[in-house]
Amino acid sequence: MEFLVEKIGMSRTIGKPSIPVTLLKVKSAKICEVSENGKALVAYHQGKQFNKSIEGQQKKYQLDKEYNRFAMLQIGNAEVGDLDLSSLESAKKVKVSFKTKGRGFSGAMKRWNFQGGPGAHGSRFHRAPGSIGNREWPGRVQPGKKMAGHYGDEKVTVHNEIISFDKEHNVLVLKGSVPGFNGAFGRLKIVG
Repeated sequence: MEFLVEKIGMSRTIGKPSIPVTLLKVKSAKICEVSENGKALVAYHQGKQFNKSIEGQQKKYQLDKEYNRFAMLQIGNAEVGDLDLSSLESAKKVKVSFKTKGRGFSGAMKRWNFQGGPGAHGSRFHRAPGSIGNREWPGRVQPGKKMAGHYGDEKVTVHNEIISFDKEHNVLVLKGSVPGFNGAFGRLKIVG
């Protein structure tokens, strides 16, 4: 089963030893249409986006105005209606996919953890990447060279252990960290 989640932030448990945890809010969603391969079209609320195509989908599936976004989720055997969150209570391990924090155009030291040159005066080699080519052969820069460029804002999937699930507030507590900024939107899949 897959669920849509929003990252609340990080915290830690009280006790010995104290465990770092990530809090995720599980989005409530409505199943609109179920296909044969176990996937379903679900509607959920996010922001205030509204246009004619969203209005058409809301009319087609008799949805309230708040359900303004749609996604395909792997749900197994389910019927049209509210997405059932009861499977999260018995789940032990999950797979979470988020986009990492975008860091824009970054230098080689930040992006690839290069050491850089000496920090003292006179070296004139502080944060530069250094040599990028060989001698006469191949006479060009090899593909895949680690250089400055766009860093972050890419999909990353991690495996986490479930500590607890608060079904009253739909808050899931996972052991360890999850990529993305606080308020980021992602997917969660039950593994075991």
